[in-house]
Amino acid sequence: MTTFNHNKYQAFPPLDMPNRQWPNNNISETPLWCSVDLRDGNQALVEPMTVSQKRRYYELLLAMGFKEIEVGFPAASKMDFDFVRWLIEENKIPGDVTIQVLTQARESLIEQTFAALKGVKQAIIHVYNSTSTVQRELVFQKDRQGIIDIAVQGATWVKLHAEANPGPQWQFEYSPESFSGTELDFAVDICDAVNAVWQPTAANPVIINLPATVEMSTPNVFADQVEWFCGNVKNRDAITVSVHTHNDRGCAVAAAELAVMAGADRVEGTLLGNGERTGNMDIITMAMNLYSQGVDPKLQLGDIDNIITTISECTQLPVHPRHPYVGELVYTAFSGSHQDAIKKCLDRRVPESTWNVAYLPIDPTDLNRTLQHVIRVNSQSGKGGIAYLLEQEYGVQLPRWLQIEFSSVVQRQSETTASELLVPQIWQLFKSTYAHTEQPYQLADYNVNHGDIDKIQARLAAGIDLISVAGEGQGALTAFISSLKLYFNLEFEVVNFSEHALSKGTDADAIAYLQIKTATESVIGVAINHDILTASLTALLNAVNQLESVKR
Repeated sequence: MTTFNHNKYQAFPPLDMPNRQWPNNNISETPLWCSVDLRDGNQALVEPMTVSQKRRYYELLLAMGFKEIEVGFPAASKMDFDFVRWLIEENKIPGDVTIQVLTQARESLIEQTFAALKGVKQAIIHVYNSTSTVQRELVFQKDRQGIIDIAVQGATWVKLHAEANPGPQWQFEYSPESFSGTELDFAVDICDAVNAVWQPTAANPVIINLPATVEMSTPNVFADQVEWFCGNVKNRDAITVSVHTHNDRGCAVAAAELAVMAGADRVEGTLLGNGERTGNMDIITMAMNLYSQGVDPKLQLGDIDNIITTISECTQLPVHPRHPYVGELVYTAFSGSHQDAIKKCLDRRVPESTWNVAYLPIDPTDLNRTLQHVIRVNSQSGKGGIAYLLEQEYGVQLPRWLQIEFSSVVQRQSETTASELLVPQIWQLFKSTYAHTEQPYQLADYNVNHGDIDKIQARLAAGIDLISVAGEGQGALTAFISSLKLYFNLEFEVVNFSEHALSKGTDADAIAYLQIKTATESVIGVAINHDILTASLTALLNAVNQLESVKR
């Protein structure tokens, strides 16, 4: 008997806002970012970061360009207290960076918080208390005024301690925790009451942070809540409206984006979305979403692999291979049709033009990912992707007729091994399939006399034996064809032939591709040599080597 029963839940009530404005807005400027990795993210780890890990993570955040960083809850943990002291005493806070610390609205905790900040140049004091209906009624068992009293008293203590510690540039932040589950009129009332204590101005604003502590609705409803709040709170011009979305419904990034469209100025989140339950809003994903729309995210994300390595080693959390933008496989196409579309778009792309490539929302090289990350080969792959990889890595421009034939060889190999084939493996398979340079015959040497009819004399090595062959025709290759037909008593025709240099320059190697057909067989030979004629003759001999009559 199952306990899976949807009837125990009810839909989150939408807002009646016929004149909502946010759907008509877009994001043209990046919001203020605040990383809460070192506090919110850290408290969600099975094994919280060590001191050295926390310091390394902090250095990463600075290198990425964060200007506001919540570094801990110093009154709740000796490690957090000591970390804040280390930042201050060792002068680890750049002049353009503001650290943020969290505290509950309790006097002893606020006092300890200010003690941790002694000597700081600028800091954000972030105080909070729970305001949601369920917390108010079931946890604290207080009415609205009782919850307002807690917030006002906390704001008063923060102000008094700031006044008692002049010198630093203090900024105050208040969070009605679980804003997403709080009646909007009450959320406005409690924030207005806090601001009545703090008396913010446009020149010295406060931060009012609106947390979706638990994501309870679709992102559009959260955007409605933010827009309603912004339109009804007092002294809006003296408030930096911040949002702090969680990912319980998997929509934290969408909710934060729509909240910015609805009037939010600032976004709190963590790198890669680490946090309690399903996590916080992923700043990297949101920043890259803005980037993909032509908006400067004002964060340094170019060396993404170094970023995710640091995050993983500090948090001991793996990164999913399909994580947006940063996962190992997010730019990878295995499908043949996808690979073909990507190859054609890249081949036809005009340098410096607006990015417009099928299946790739951004250019992977912007994140220091090579194009090897884009096309990878398994049994689902097609000719275009295989050809693209060989061209990128080895300069090999497979003619279409050879692309078609070789793709089936690669597919069979991948099915046999039940695994992905890496580019060196594909290249080795290509050479072993078509470049038979040892058995049974090798081209030892040759001489061509040019005239109205070209004549060739060549020697073939068969083990320790040297065999002389001779022929004539229109061109050296045609002459060599006639010599092999005569010596091996064969009838075949060349049905496809192509050649090109593997790189630029006079000393570049050349590659030749050649397909011959008898009454019963069709085979392909390939050869590489610094001399284009030698490559062509060797490719022909490599093809002949594969004929059953010659093998015998």
